Amino acid sequence: MKTKELLKISLRQNAIFIPSEMIANDNKNLSGTTSVLLANVSKLGFTFSESLLHALNNVNPNYKVEVLEVLRKVLGTDKNWTPLVKEWNIPTGESVLDHVVTYFWNVLNIKRGTTLQCGHIIPDNTFPLERYNGCPFCGTPFEFGKIENFGQGSKLKVLDLWSEKELQDFYKSLLQSKTALDATQVESLKTALKYLPLPKVDIAMKETLMLVIDILIEEGQAEKASHYFKSPTDILRYLWFKNTGLLQIIEPKTIIKRTSKNAQHLYYAADTSAQAKIASQKDLKLKYSRKECLMVANWLNNLDMEVETMCEIMHPKRGMWVRVIRALRLAEYSKRKGFEKLAFLMDVFYNQVYDVWQSKVNTSRLKFDADKTFALLKQRPGLFARSLFSNMLWFGADETVAHFEEIIDKVPARLVFTLNMYAQNYFDKNMQRSVKPLGGTNKRIAPYALLNLYDEAQLEAMKNQIEALCLLAMKKRFAAIANTNKTIYIDPQLFNMPVSIGDRSETVQDLPVALMGTRFPIEGNEVRLFMQWGKDLPSQHLDMDLSCHIAYDDKADICSFSRLETVGCKHSGDIRHIPNKIGTAEYININIDELTKAKAKFVTFTCNAYSNGSITPNLVVGWMNSKYPMKISEKTGVAYDPSCVDHQVRVTQNVAKGLVFGVLDVAKREIVWLEMTFGGQVVGGLDFKGVQALLAKLSSKLNIGKLLELKAEAQGLTITEDQNADEVYDAKWAINAAVVTQLLID
Repeated sequence: MKTKELLKISLRQNAIFIPSEMIANDNKNLSGTTSVLLANVSKLGFTFSESLLHALNNVNPNYKVEVLEVLRKVLGTDKNWTPLVKEWNIPTGESVLDHVVTYFWNVLNIKRGTTLQCGHIIPDNTFPLERYNGCPFCGTPFEFGKIENFGQGSKLKVLDLWSEKELQDFYKSLLQSKTALDATQVESLKTALKYLPLPKVDIAMKETLMLVIDILIEEGQAEKASHYFKSPTDILRYLWFKNTGLLQIIEPKTIIKRTSKNAQHLYYAADTSAQAKIASQKDLKLKYSRKECLMVANWLNNLDMEVETMCEIMHPKRGMWVRVIRALRLAEYSKRKGFEKLAFLMDVFYNQVYDVWQSKVNTSRLKFDADKTFALLKQRPGLFARSLFSNMLWFGADETVAHFEEIIDKVPARLVFTLNMYAQNYFDKNMQRSVKPLGGTNKRIAPYALLNLYDEAQLEAMKNQIEALCLLAMKKRFAAIANTNKTIYIDPQLFNMPVSIGDRSETVQDLPVALMGTRFPIEGNEVRLFMQWGKDLPSQHLDMDLSCHIAYDDKADICSFSRLETVGCKHSGDIRHIPNKIGTAEYININIDELTKAKAKFVTFTCNAYSNGSITPNLVVGWMNSKYPMKISEKTGVAYDPSCVDHQVRVTQNVAKGLVFGVLDVAKREIVWLEMTFGGQVVGGLDFKGVQALLAKLSSKLNIGKLLELKAEAQGLTITEDQNADEVYDAKWAINAAVVTQLLID
């Protein structure tokens, strides 16, 4: 079990982990089991590097079986990939009229026709039943087939060897990451914390710290965990993480509202939003044992911080703190001997005899008192950075930037780069920006109204000021680090890979990971979208929809359950009822030549939960791509081939109703990997302008290549095309986003 879980971590980083003690000898000739493994893995679209092949050749055959099992598990070869329609690339000719006639036929209980296993009567001369694997009326599948076509992919992905050193280095890099971990990294870190000892490193992010604290407490080391808490917010974050599984402190009302909205339905009779709201409120109720109450009381009592400061920090989440204090019975514990500080904290907090820093900032800002406002903001550089743009428009660019220059060295590097990246979009009067409120879905917001006070030349000057200031600050940070190296190699691919800042992806990538904004070139003429859901769940109504939105210059089109065929796109049929335990699948074939001829611009890939609630956990979506034509089974319609998979993600969070998982740029013949949640039950709920705003945001992000060029310039390194340089940065290095964040020097 342990080795399989660690194998999954390494696979996400394009490698296979082999413990050194498992390499028993040093045979040079390939054994029979190794040859069989290599052949089976190539069918799945992978191959091994020379070092990995040699290591696998000298391990126990049982470990080779584990490697193959993990690859098959991740690629879902044991799942059901049968769609509703056989040879679905040829239209069945079904129409809305067929569904209407069948509806009345069943309501009136007319017996003429074909009665299916689900009980529905299909009238003659409506649906061509010989073309279906199930009921065309209710979307219940009856027939299932296995994957028939393997190895159609036009290129193999090379896997490298990981030893204990590489695994340990990756483990440390996750703990030291200077940006918030995405869902894939969180899952990898949880596995590492479970099976490997905690290394002695400084943990950079509060969200990462919560995972470490959780493991320590589970192991009965609450006293050791208490040393990691530096403020009341850290304690609240941990308590809320244990209650909701969310690493960010999202207000209860936000979670309840989101859950209720997900349970809304287009048909009023099927709407369960009121029940979902009540259930969500019940789930969020706080209940703690006496042992947990005492543990938290000790944490608060032992914090090395002034009581007034603690109360000020608690103030923004006052409503949540009141609930937590009551649930933990802290008023009772504060009366015990030794808890005098906790008693004082309760008294000051409830009587509100403390000042709030943010209220002082707001007051002085409204009074237009620049000196006092900037004096306060300098006390908290991070918050000054987050409000820099608005203050430039409020007080004037020159004065604001002059004050910010004084404290920019204290601002975390990730914020400095964020300022540089987003200034281009913020100071554009005509550009709507893509934002994702805490606990919400992606939204578009209008340009800030104060922009209209300035002309284009002034706004351009503000952009240039920000860029010059941020680049100078980062050069100073790089230059301050002694470096005896002379040359540096930067892989050209790194100029297409954005630095992972502010991307809290909510989906898990079990195959080699890609950063949001990564572009995948299309080799052939077809892209095939796939979606698989319902594995290990009992038979039930569970309607997930795979769709795509096609954008033209002057119109929009969709391909979904309601429109199975349109220009350039064909859908495999709408399944609404999952079979027992094995799951089910839907596909969409995209013909790029047809879309080019029709002058389509973009195709947005989406999946939605048509059923009440959010997208079901462990649903997998992705796309396939190959230089060669990809076959569709004539017998069953199965169109999945693991060797052709370009990218796939697994949904883990249960708060999204709709998800965008990629955008095809038809003219460039490339797919941009992005993740954008939206609140639609159907693809029609997608706001394509929101997708465009997110694409603009991604394109403005600093890429890894540019960051390394900045480092080279600051440290006097010569950029060379020779990979034998003193410092080598290639795509293999960049696949670990946590390692890349170490370039963000604080």
